[in-house]
Amino acid sequence: MPTAKPAVTKTKRVSKRPAAKKSTNKRKGKKSSSSPFRHVTSYTLWTTLAVVAAILLFFIGKLIVDNAFVIQAKFGDIVYPEGDVRGIDISHYQDEIDWDRLRNADLNGVPIRFIFIKATEGTNIIDENFNQNFYHARGNGFVRGAYHFFSTSTDPILQAKHFCKIVQLDPTDMAPILDVEKRDGLTAAQLRTNVLRWMDYVEKHYGVTPILYTSYSFRKDYLNTPEFDRYPFWIAHYYVDKLSYKGEWKFWQHSDRGHVDGIKGEVDVNVFNGTYEDLLQLRVGEEE
Repeated sequence: MPTAKPAVTKTKRVSKRPAAKKSTNKRKGKKSSSSPFRHVTSYTLWTTLAVVAAILLFFIGKLIVDNAFVIQAKFGDIVYPEGDVRGIDISHYQDEIDWDRLRNADLNGVPIRFIFIKATEGTNIIDENFNQNFYHARGNGFVRGAYHFFSTSTDPILQAKHFCKIVQLDPTDMAPILDVEKRDGLTAAQLRTNVLRWMDYVEKHYGVTPILYTSYSFRKDYLNTPEFDRYPFWIAHYYVDKLSYKGEWKFWQHSDRGHVDGIKGEVDVNVFNGTYEDLLQLRVGEEE
């Protein structure tokens, strides 16, 4: 007799789903703006900018007005100071000069009366155009003068001798001129001593008081002692409508941008502080 099989109990298979992972991602909120204008309305912003622009325009305009003469002098037509006796100074930088045209040229409607001509520099330099310029200046009726460019690196007496050897002045010529523009390594006292040595030697040689040329600031800073007051002063001071120098002066080189018939390019222009008769008193043959 067959035996009965034991009953098999079937268990229901339960499928386990993996537990959902808890999200660790935190939702990021929007970062607040850091702009300094975030609380400023458009009206306030544009009003502020307009005020700032107005202030800037005011100061720029004032700067232009305050420097109108300088701007005009540098970039526009020359504004000539008062004076009826005008002249120029020349050297090889003016190249070849058309003397026929220069003879009838004028400065601001005033005839050119005098011409200062570079002659020498240091102890051995002669301006390459000096001889022809010096000759033609007298031949065309100008009161002429000759100047020496002072060197701080060579002996002033040797410089004076060099000038006196090259420049033969007639009684109708202007007194000799010393052009001082540099100090280089010299102290103010050394510079004054050397300049005075040149002036003394040349004065004894020609028998007339030399003319001193320098700029306003150089005279004020270095050649400001009383012994220089006896020399006729030719002052260089550009782009101003009037001189700030309070002392006595004879010639004012007021611009380096002059244009005259007969000369190509620019030329220094000057005005004399006096009448034409006063100018003639500075000639070699006039001093007693």
